[in-house]
Amino acid sequence: MHTTTPHYTEANIRSLAWQEHLRLRPGMYIGKLGDGSAPDDGIYILIKEVMDNSIDEFIMGHGKKIEIKITDHEVSVRDFGRGIPLGKVIDCVAKINTGGKYDGKAFQKSVGLNGVGIKAVNALSEYCRVQSFRDGLTKSTTFTAGLLIEEEPITATHEPNGTHIVFRPDPTIFKQFAFVPQFIEAQIANYTFLNTGLVLLLNGKKYHSKNGLLDLLQARTDSEAIAYPIIHLKKQDIELSITHHRSLSSEVYYTFVNGQCTSQGGVHLHAFKEAMVKIIRAFYKKEFEASDIRGGLVAALAIKMQEPIFESQTKTKLGSLLIGPEGPSVRSFVMDFIKSELDNFLHKNPTVAEILHKRILQSERERKEIAGIKRLVHEKTKKVHLHNKKLKDCHVHYTSKHLNSDKSTIFITEGNSASGSITKSRNVETQAVFSLRGKPLNCFGQSKKLVYENEELNLLQHALNIANGSDGLRYNKIVMATDADVDGMHIRLLILTYFLQFFPELVHNGHLYILETPLFRVRNRKITRYCYNEQEKIAAIRSLGTQVEITRFKGLGEISPDEFAYFIGEHIRLVPITLSTHIVLQELLTFYMGKNTPERRDFIIHNLRIEESIHSI
Repeated sequence: MHTTTPHYTEANIRSLAWQEHLRLRPGMYIGKLGDGSAPDDGIYILIKEVMDNSIDEFIMGHGKKIEIKITDHEVSVRDFGRGIPLGKVIDCVAKINTGGKYDGKAFQKSVGLNGVGIKAVNALSEYCRVQSFRDGLTKSTTFTAGLLIEEEPITATHEPNGTHIVFRPDPTIFKQFAFVPQFIEAQIANYTFLNTGLVLLLNGKKYHSKNGLLDLLQARTDSEAIAYPIIHLKKQDIELSITHHRSLSSEVYYTFVNGQCTSQGGVHLHAFKEAMVKIIRAFYKKEFEASDIRGGLVAALAIKMQEPIFESQTKTKLGSLLIGPEGPSVRSFVMDFIKSELDNFLHKNPTVAEILHKRILQSERERKEIAGIKRLVHEKTKKVHLHNKKLKDCHVHYTSKHLNSDKSTIFITEGNSASGSITKSRNVETQAVFSLRGKPLNCFGQSKKLVYENEELNLLQHALNIANGSDGLRYNKIVMATDADVDGMHIRLLILTYFLQFFPELVHNGHLYILETPLFRVRNRKITRYCYNEQEKIAAIRSLGTQVEITRFKGLGEISPDEFAYFIGEHIRLVPITLSTHIVLQELLTFYMGKNTPERRDFIIHNLRIEESIHSI
């Protein structure tokens, strides 16, 4: 059969305005769009792009305070730096490849180098107002979708120097988005840890750090769970804080380049891991296994460099091999620092050196204890791996270099009915399903040896590919999909306890979620509405009239596969599992999953709320 191809003429060639290109291909500039349920979603990248400019002003010695106000859909950032030159306000926010970062004299070792960030904010916002204050004068401009709609003349002002940017992300691009406060708080806190002396006010709450990365580890590590006091080392352009967890075997890293959180690591993290092993082996004169040295390691590393090369515009992974155009390699820079400073510290602090040695020996013993069990279990799981009835795998994995690797998701379900609905309606390209038999083991206080002996959890470990650590994680999103009843909540808690107990880095790195599914279906003869809470149900009844049919979903198996496809597709609602910076993980697990029944009972009695369903308007 002969088919004709469309004519390819001059009419097919288009030239886009800068705003049009940004809005047509936003992923090129801010990564994935998302709805705010992941810490690297686009709405947080927009905040970061504005904040980075203000932070760069502080780094250059101008302005020690930044005020941030965030409501449901609007962001305001006011810094007290030098302010954008008034004659260039429009150019800096609405003319691509224009900015002060190209001039190495005005900005050094900054994050923003491509002149794109603030333009992306402008183009992807339904409203963006930029006002500069400079030497008693001010200029204000307002844009919508990157198009100038108002330009005010330069006028006199009593306001101190600086820049004030207000923007609202465009809901036609960021559909059904919502800010997660914990993500923003962590982002703001990181800025203060990396810029000692800087004061940030987020909705009136003050964030400030005197001790840099030492404060970061103290804020995010249980003080009673660390094996030895945090080691804090610092020289020009590099800072490190490290300790070991008493019982966890997993590794947790916080890495930064020029103030940018590199959540996916990169060259500097690889160099640190290599250096840590080499220095420890040399200091103790023993060829320890790398996994024993780094088992339970918690570390924060920050470096500053000229013209860093990141692997994408979102700057989450460092690709630079050199510190600067004429500087040493990143690897040698990091390794020389650790070789000198950590070695000196251990020689000067024999008590810490002894504790560290014991912690490494502890990891070695634990590894050998479970080695036999691990080998037997591995052989057993290898036999069933290809025919693992619990896992319905997808084609694209997080570890692959596929375009959609970030979309790789695994749903952990309870029972066959729930997994059946999801399996039939999922996207086999990027969505996998793992079915639990029932309530899994309560892992709180259990040894890893016992967990390896638990067949179901061991199969889950192998499905996720985290048995030997989280570096090989096969799915970007691990989604707990349980029924909306007491048993479902209990199963969710048990799964969460497993991850927090043995793989807390998966939670810290934003991989764990809860699937929200509708509680009600409200429909008349023409229209069907799915409602996720009582308020949405009431609104649907008001909209559709009183002559409606209302269905209450209790289990996931009650939702047909055709309906489920909508709930796990483009309109999926995910609740991210986050840990506030002030949370002490061990205390949290002890309270909810430990044997403190009287304390939990008293808490429930004093905080119990009974909400009656409203069946009529």
